[in-house]
Amino acid sequence: MRKSIVLLLMLILLLSLSPIRIFGQEDVDCEVDYVVQTDDSLSKIAKNFYGDLQAFPVIVEATNKKASVDSSYATIENVDTIELGWKLCLVETEVAQAMLGRPLETVSSSSPGASAETGANAPSALLDATSIPKYVEPLAIPPVMESMGSKDWEGAGQEAVEYWIAVRQFEQQILPSGFPKTTVWGYGRYGDPLPGEGAASSFNYPAFTIETRTNEPVRVVWVNQLVDNPDSDSPQFLPHLLPVDPTLHWANPAGQPGEHGLGSEPYQGPIPIVTHVHGAHVASISDGYPDAWYLPAAANIPDGYATQGFHYRSVHPAPRGAAVFEYTNDQPATTLWYHDHALGITRLNVYAGMAGFWLIRDEVEDALNLPGPAPKLGDPPDKRYYEIPIVFQDRSFNQDGSLFYPDNRAFFDEYTGPYRPETPVSPIWNPEFFGDTIAVNGKTWPYLEVEPRLYRLRLLNGSNSRFYVLKFMPELPFYQIGSDGGLLPGAPVVHNQLVMAPAERADVLVDFSAFQAGDEITLLNFGPDSPFGGLPVDLAEIANPDTTGQVMQFRLVEPTGQGNAGTIPETLPMIEPLSTSLPARDVTLNETMYMPADVLVEAELGTGADGPLSWDEAVTENPIVGDTEIWRIINLTADAHPIHLHLVQFKVLDRIPFDKEAYMKAQQQYLTGGKQGDPPDPLTFATGDPIPRALGETGRKDTVIADPDHITRLISHFDLPGLYVWHCHILEHEDNEMMRPYIVRPMPQ
Repeated sequence: MRKSIVLLLMLILLLSLSPIRIFGQEDVDCEVDYVVQTDDSLSKIAKNFYGDLQAFPVIVEATNKKASVDSSYATIENVDTIELGWKLCLVETEVAQAMLGRPLETVSSSSPGASAETGANAPSALLDATSIPKYVEPLAIPPVMESMGSKDWEGAGQEAVEYWIAVRQFEQQILPSGFPKTTVWGYGRYGDPLPGEGAASSFNYPAFTIETRTNEPVRVVWVNQLVDNPDSDSPQFLPHLLPVDPTLHWANPAGQPGEHGLGSEPYQGPIPIVTHVHGAHVASISDGYPDAWYLPAAANIPDGYATQGFHYRSVHPAPRGAAVFEYTNDQPATTLWYHDHALGITRLNVYAGMAGFWLIRDEVEDALNLPGPAPKLGDPPDKRYYEIPIVFQDRSFNQDGSLFYPDNRAFFDEYTGPYRPETPVSPIWNPEFFGDTIAVNGKTWPYLEVEPRLYRLRLLNGSNSRFYVLKFMPELPFYQIGSDGGLLPGAPVVHNQLVMAPAERADVLVDFSAFQAGDEITLLNFGPDSPFGGLPVDLAEIANPDTTGQVMQFRLVEPTGQGNAGTIPETLPMIEPLSTSLPARDVTLNETMYMPADVLVEAELGTGADGPLSWDEAVTENPIVGDTEIWRIINLTADAHPIHLHLVQFKVLDRIPFDKEAYMKAQQQYLTGGKQGDPPDPLTFATGDPIPRALGETGRKDTVIADPDHITRLISHFDLPGLYVWHCHILEHEDNEMMRPYIVRPMPQ
């Protein structure tokens, strides 16, 4: 591993093996010798050379004579700030020790260099997931985010419940007590102190819940405060906690925004964000378009950096480093969630902690006599809840408590290069990532004390790539009453197992009344530790039963008689069906391979008529306001994909098995033959009858599982004009081309 890293560094950073004289010292042979480039630090450079060693000997020749280092060489303990043009000479450990006249020291967390190097650049061994005790920490239940009340923006006559919500960096105890805390990013009330500063804080991972009601206008000022101290006169931006691949088609503030960057080293500049309320029926200006990002208001943004994306917009003039979005919430009661959506970096920002629940309530739901209460403002700390939002997210950790996320492509498939620009393969991006722990509401493998009674659990799969197949042990049914867009029609659906793709929600009732105090029930996961290919899951792929095969535990305690007991509804309101006379729209899911190495370059969306299409190609999905369309999602890949459409709540129709290879051959002939006539109709390649939608898919949906070797059909009504996106919600796919813009065109005059 060390040799491959050194070789790559040599190629990129102008290797020279010639002797170098260090200010009067004996000539020494450099292992690596190069001039400092943009975004370098001694920690990063030395880690690339010395691997996972905890000491970083670096010899510095300051050719511009501005070095202020002891004896003209240094270790990372006493120098971290370097300047462009410095020439660095990395030597073998023994040589460095001889020149220093002492053993090399271990970098401590209090050393000057260590404070600047965290996350992707911090050397730390991976924490063994089997060493983490399970069910020793109680489930954290996210409180409700406090608003600033109903406000009229600068006297414009536009009343709305207003929030100012910032993103900050802070530490949180995700691993059990006794393990180190984890540095995360998360949302909280603008101006609140951070956790651990002695006062109550709203900054949390996952974020506090935004609660609203149908047709209640909400205004949020989303503030990027990813800086060291936002109260400083000169705040300094924080680099990412995780390795940012600059070669993807991403926000790219340092270069041409929205284009592929250059270089194989992780980007270390200021971080763009933009927040999307997932599932919201919202005007496009407030949807969180991926290229509507913005940087923090830092004093040290490098010259030439773009501070906003091409599509940055704000409903009202916003402070620097912020955007004002407004939400009408004109949809039925449902479980939504909010998370970052910046172009090409969503996987990292969400993994770092940027996500929270957004709940809408209405009178229909109020009348169902469901169990409660749910968290509310002003609740005492010991309040017992019987409606609980729960988000599952797989994570991996280093031994120092920091989040682990791979910093090289070889982690996924052992492909060690060559990378961009020699080949189309990116050096850091992984096609999927599966953590080796399950974090639930920001705690690894927690437990929840429950009474022998009915509970309402609002479940969210907030993982990057992982699909869950959930079961209780001992067996206990899920009574599903709602999905992505609200209540299911007709009646609850009873499941013995629950399949959840990334971004999907399931509103379920669970009845613990058959158990007694002292009983323990474990929520297990029988989904794969690898890409999901549909049911049944291959036995060889099922999650590790010692780690990711377990989610959380429910512990029975004596009944308290508190709260509303609730009942399982016998009936639920019906949903008006959708129909259309418009022709179906054929869209495709594709994979682009680098064939010399047989490795995935990127996943893409496309159309039956055009083939695979990248993010920046001309818009092909362009309904007119008022249109109702059937989309036929033709999966030409080997795995399932959770497909998400912004703006709308659609209805799943069915899935049709088809001969993928025959269709691909016919499509290729059409594309290479000059597109003569009509593109091939995928239904002519059907190999069986349509498979009805799953019972849990009968309601409104914004995310659907598109199985391999199937055509997934959905129907949707488009009622607001503007620019939106549709994409795969495997975040690693979304960040590397599996996302496309779509436009809802105004009604022709």
